[in-house]
Amino acid sequence: MTTQHVLVIGGGSGMGLALARLLLDRGDRVTIAGRSADRLARAAAVLGAPGLLRTRQLDITREEQVRDLADTGPLDHVVVTAADATGAYAPLGEFDLERARAVVDTKLLGPWLVAKHVRPNPGGSITFTSGVAAYRPGPGASVIASANGALESLARALALELAPVRVNVVSPGWVDTPVWDVLAGEAKHERLAAMAGRLPVGRVGRAEDVAGAFDAVLRNGFLTGEVIHVDGGHRLV
Repeated sequence: MTTQHVLVIGGGSGMGLALARLLLDRGDRVTIAGRSADRLARAAAVLGAPGLLRTRQLDITREEQVRDLADTGPLDHVVVTAADATGAYAPLGEFDLERARAVVDTKLLGPWLVAKHVRPNPGGSITFTSGVAAYRPGPGASVIASANGALESLARALALELAPVRVNVVSPGWVDTPVWDVLAGEAKHERLAAMAGRLPVGRVGRAEDVAGAFDAVLRNGFLTGEVIHVDGGHRLV
């Protein structure tokens, strides 16, 4: 199998980290990028893979930093899993405008900047991460639901504009990752267990479940402009 170079933005933890591990185990070259230098360093220590793994500190809401990603060298695939869950959910009347803008910057405009400035090789791909809130939003999810839905529309538009580069979206359901430490704090396990009881598969997702979906999207050269749902049947209940 031909070795590929994959940039995983948000690869320092959660689903991005799981994808980086899967790709490195297969012998691909991987660059993980994210805002936290400490998180990237910890991820690099866990992943190992000297010679195959590089790290890059990056805030995808800063255009000058995204533009500088061009010096990472030729890329076959780009995956964006970066998200900022801090303050992403709040009742509409209490939602601060600047916080709402920050969510949209990270979830929608950041991926847009990546597509604008970071172009994989022809036949390669860009894959974004939305989420089940676009389909099954709850109270307080007005901004994140809107951003997720808009991101999926963005991918369809870019699949045409950037062809033959493929552009797709993976949409996870509830997945047990560090994001939930921010969203739920001490109630994390209780909330995840309650959702597990509702889902047809009987459990919430694992980071590895979503990593496998990303990998399938990268490897399928006939897939573009699509949303792949990995939600355990959440949209059905």
